[in-house]
Amino acid sequence: MKSWMFLFFIAAFTTIAAQNNVKYVNVFIGTDGTGHTFPGPSMPFGMVQPGPDNRDQGWNHTSGYQFRDSIIMGFSQTRFSGTGINEMGDILLLPFSDENENLKNRYHKNSEKACPGYYSVRKKDGVKVELSCSERVAIHRYTFPKEQGKVLADFQHGLRFLTDSLVLDSEVKIEDSQTISGYCHTRNWVERTFFFVLQFDRPFMKTEELPRAQRDRASRYILTFRFGKSKVLQVKAALSTVSTQGARLNLQTEMPGWNFDQVKKNAENEWGKYLERITIEASRKQKEIFYTSLYHLFLQPSNIADVDGKYRGADGEVAQAPTREYYSTLSIWDIYRGAFPLLEILAPEKVNGIVSSMLLHHRVAGFLPIWTAWGGDNYCMIGNHAIPMILSAYNRGFTGFDKMDALKAMVETSTISHINSDWELYNQYGYYPFDKLDNEAVSRTLESGYDDWCVAQMASALDEKSTAETFSRRAGYYRNLYDQGTKMFRGKDTRGNWRTPFDPMMATSPMNNPGDYTEANAWQYFWTPAQYDIEGMMQLLGGREAFTRQLNDFFSLESAHPDKFLGQEAMIGQYAHGNEPGHHILYLFAYSDTPKTGQKYIHHVISKFHNNTPDGMIGNDDCGQMSAWYILSSLGFYPVNPAGNEYVLGAPQLKRATLNLADGKEFTVEARNISAENICTEKALLNGKPVEKPFITYQQIMSGGTLVFDMVLSHAAGINQRIKTSVNEQ
Repeated sequence: MKSWMFLFFIAAFTTIAAQNNVKYVNVFIGTDGTGHTFPGPSMPFGMVQPGPDNRDQGWNHTSGYQFRDSIIMGFSQTRFSGTGINEMGDILLLPFSDENENLKNRYHKNSEKACPGYYSVRKKDGVKVELSCSERVAIHRYTFPKEQGKVLADFQHGLRFLTDSLVLDSEVKIEDSQTISGYCHTRNWVERTFFFVLQFDRPFMKTEELPRAQRDRASRYILTFRFGKSKVLQVKAALSTVSTQGARLNLQTEMPGWNFDQVKKNAENEWGKYLERITIEASRKQKEIFYTSLYHLFLQPSNIADVDGKYRGADGEVAQAPTREYYSTLSIWDIYRGAFPLLEILAPEKVNGIVSSMLLHHRVAGFLPIWTAWGGDNYCMIGNHAIPMILSAYNRGFTGFDKMDALKAMVETSTISHINSDWELYNQYGYYPFDKLDNEAVSRTLESGYDDWCVAQMASALDEKSTAETFSRRAGYYRNLYDQGTKMFRGKDTRGNWRTPFDPMMATSPMNNPGDYTEANAWQYFWTPAQYDIEGMMQLLGGREAFTRQLNDFFSLESAHPDKFLGQEAMIGQYAHGNEPGHHILYLFAYSDTPKTGQKYIHHVISKFHNNTPDGMIGNDDCGQMSAWYILSSLGFYPVNPAGNEYVLGAPQLKRATLNLADGKEFTVEARNISAENICTEKALLNGKPVEKPFITYQQIMSGGTLVFDMVLSHAAGINQRIKTSVNEQ
């Protein structure tokens, strides 16, 4: 075969194969209930996410969309996936028929269709809406029932959280009869400015500016169009954090023409490449949940740099990203646990850019980011968990950032007080006392201890012995809050007195029920230090047998205070699968006397709490963390310590999976004799040799090879009855 024919054959085969797994993605999974995902198109790690907004505020509509709704306000260009707070929703566009204006917000639910890179719906006024996008530019195609129609262009709109005055100031300019440009400066979850260029493929005949409400600071227009016999109107929306010129450059570079179908095809092909990074043998239902989880994993963080690499950082100034990458939408408290360690396996080309972005943030803000959106920080959640992400990247061999600069950022973040981190108070008492910090005092102490351990590890690796000693000592502060009587970590005041009364099963939350714990109770936060100090936890409890007993009690104690809004969802005893602090706990059984007990719980969680339906995700996806837990657990391992090199073994849920790694390597996971009954691991073999420890390493995975699990029937005493009686299946 001639070389060009061979290359053509390979390219054609790759394109076909690349699209193979796209068909299994059901973008509606997680759109009903508390998953808070959205069905609109996005590119992997893209800046824009056009899609339908059913409402602009409220817990159920943090992504703008809720599957059960019957009203569409319009179609905005940006949103987050699976978060618990409303943000983005920039530039609402609503096409409508002027003959059926009373139906302009209603739609035929059964007409909704969506797949990676595409969304469509038919409204009850007869207008069909189709959406697609490139990384930085959204494209809409509207098909009208008549030769004339209208479009609402609403620049005041946004997904709002506890505010009625979203836009602080704006400038909207009608450049000509086909182009509108400008900016909006908003304050919501984060304060930010977005710049835009809207371009229509035909001129509008008429513009009507709508009256502004008292607090409005941006314009709303009704644009009237005449289409002729085609009845089709297209509009492109390009965004930038930098300037209207940046938005225009993004538009001209990524989408110079008007070929909607080609944009849709390009998006599908790009998604196909990412979704082929794992191939699995499984049932259709498993494939739909698995590949949708993989899709959700790759949605964010978002690269908010323009095509020329310019971005607006945390200080509000424009800067140049060295690699044309600046990642934001970093839900760090969530994704450091499982999503980032999974990206290090499946998308290693993104890791240096993510770490570099966090270090650039530190350079201008003075501390590492906590939760970033559009370049700014909303300071949501506790801890400084960019620290374990940086250590994780260093431990796994990523070298695209300065390691000494990274350590400097980690130390400064952990020694110079800033929002949610009072280091003088922390160091004075060796914990956060609740009479000085009357909210989340225990959770903040425990989570800071993990960050401290990470700083110590980084310092030790770089031979900074004094720093390593200081932070190793701080990493042990969790012991100062251990109450031997209750065997819990409890709130303690400045005089050393425990908070009373004390109910270890009462969940607290900063917004709903303030107390010593963050969206959790004492039982759920007890296992936080086990991320990095399992031996120390065993010593506190009195040994491995006591550690095993504590785990069994945790999974068997029914809650006296079930409270869904505090993240207490999908529960087995006190284990709440709907919230991130518990995601590693099932894997602690690997270090107990009864590892198969944890494996049986893993099987139950995957089979009962995840489904291929709109309500098939329990708890917020939080930018891919819930999805990452599902993927990793289906493969049979999970990073209990996300910053370490170890992925702790559980029990795979798939017959066979192949990770298609960088450099053409493959890592295959095989579950031998797996069945509905054989759900536990008898032994594991890596490249034919027994795995003697309860984990494999990142380097072993990335070297390629085969991991075989021999699956057997579980005989864990009492587990079936425990699950039956204590699980609240949502």
